[in-house]
Amino acid sequence: MKLEMGNILIVEDDPFNVELFELILRRIGNFDTISTDDGQRILQILNDGKIDLIIMDVSLDNTYIDEKKVDGILLSRMIKENKNWKSIPIIIVTAYAVEEDINRILKESRAELCFKKPITNYLEFINTIKGLIGK
Repeated sequence: MKLEMGNILIVEDDPFNVELFELILRRIGNFDTISTDDGQRILQILNDGKIDLIIMDVSLDNTYIDEKKVDGILLSRMIKENKNWKSIPIIIVTAYAVEEDINRILKESRAELCFKKPITNYLEFINTIKGLIGK
């Protein structure tokens, strides 16, 4: 019997990274995951109200909401400004960031945390997620 730990939305446009996140989150963390970079699908998933945490890539090449291109920073801020979704923890992930970039990304996105890709310490990543969703 699988113990459900939580539902995680992965917003990532690189298929390799999606596969890696799903592997880490499902096998090590025992989380259920949904992955998409389609803006309208993201909104639909959030409206369904079953997401406990979001993993959000900073640079989204093909993500549009209402025909406007959005990146992970803008999309994260939009989620945090919505009264129905603002309590969902967001972890921003980026491959290209120094410490000052991370501080700027966190401030602009309003996300809870920022992790550098590639994720190398899987247990720390999983434990951080569990701490954010209280499981």
